[in-house]
Amino acid sequence: MLDGMFSFVLLDTRDKSYIAARDAIGITPLYMGWGLDGSVWFASEMKALSDDCEQFMSFLPGHIYSSKTGGLRRWYNPPWFSERIPSTPYDPLVLRHAFEKAVIKRLMTDVPFGVLLSGGLDSSLVAAVASRHLADSEAYCQWGSQLHTFCIGLKGSPDLIAAKEVAKSLGTRHHEFYFTVQEGIDALEEVIYHIETYDVTTIRASTPMFLMSRKIKSLGVKMVLSGEGSDEIFGGYLYFHKAPNKEEFHEETCRKIKALHLYDCLRANKSTSAWGLEARVPFLDKEFINVAMSIDPKEKMIQPGRIEKWVLRNAFDDKEKPYLPEHILYRQKEQFSDGVGYSWIDGLKDHANKQVTDSMLTNANFVYPENTPTTKEAYYYRTIFEKFFPKNAARLTVPGGPSVACSTAKAVEWDASWSKNLDPSGRAALGVHEAAYNDVVDTK
Repeated sequence: MLDGMFSFVLLDTRDKSYIAARDAIGITPLYMGWGLDGSVWFASEMKALSDDCEQFMSFLPGHIYSSKTGGLRRWYNPPWFSERIPSTPYDPLVLRHAFEKAVIKRLMTDVPFGVLLSGGLDSSLVAAVASRHLADSEAYCQWGSQLHTFCIGLKGSPDLIAAKEVAKSLGTRHHEFYFTVQEGIDALEEVIYHIETYDVTTIRASTPMFLMSRKIKSLGVKMVLSGEGSDEIFGGYLYFHKAPNKEEFHEETCRKIKALHLYDCLRANKSTSAWGLEARVPFLDKEFINVAMSIDPKEKMIQPGRIEKWVLRNAFDDKEKPYLPEHILYRQKEQFSDGVGYSWIDGLKDHANKQVTDSMLTNANFVYPENTPTTKEAYYYRTIFEKFFPKNAARLTVPGGPSVACSTAKAVEWDASWSKNLDPSGRAALGVHEAAYNDVVDTK
């Protein structure tokens, strides 16, 4: 019956037995390790275990560990976890009400708070619902009825422009932050130290989020709502345009949700927690996930007249009391690392090309036999990660495999051309993204 976001260890002082558990999706981090002396360790950061534990791993979401039985047991077993194809008819009002309930639940707070607003669909809906219901929440009495929203990007970036428009339409007190490519590059080592991964797309997106969190915390804000999870639940990534049928579409969404703790949840939690900022994610509410994942996946598929996440957009397409301007409600998916400014990723690649030689990449399989980096950018991040986390157990906490536009390795099979264009950027979805790469991406 546990709900919300949590990682904990509970000790029974009577017999010194204990249990450890992690929330259903893995919104908050938890690691488990073993010492040579037989000791068992738990920590919210991997760096706390790397010196004292011979082996350690990411504690699986939705699991519980008992010292009495000595093993992990899954406590979270929702219907969608089996990946069986659901058949519940789509009801936009049911979906809308479930999401509103999830947002309102997370407005319970006694600290200054706001919303991370990129101007895309997901964060805009979070801001719209929060703004509409703020007057009825406990927070209204303490912090007033005007919602604070925050956005970061390179000057002139798509997110800054869209977020400003959304904030204006909602009447929020909007805070716009800027960063340069060089500032992002200068922060990379600190970012990788805090987020504890060498995954390319996670680092790309974590860096601006890390920089923004520092600025938000300096304003006295201690909690933010964020839009993570929607793309996994509704098939919002642009590669879902190529899903061949509803069965594979649904199975891919299930795989994506199960892996959230290794990617978006890790980024959202660690990028913000590094500065003492708490991120709450309404889309990953257990009840909302159950409602959304019970919908017949045929309704979620991209088809003529329906862009990605149409079922969510349509649920909030209220002509009488609009939640958002229509062109924002139907804005194409933009990954955070792209939306902050296309030159951000291009700048990272250029920097990595100067740091990593051709011979270094050619021999990468000898230096890094596990999850061998295949691009100079990935190689560069790996060298930084290894400096902080040299043990093999640390390397194994990071997933690998080919990806295009944030897909799993399985979904790369949906389009033969993608195997020549493996890049986690949304612009790698050739023929789908409005600003797609014109040529095959240079893997160096």
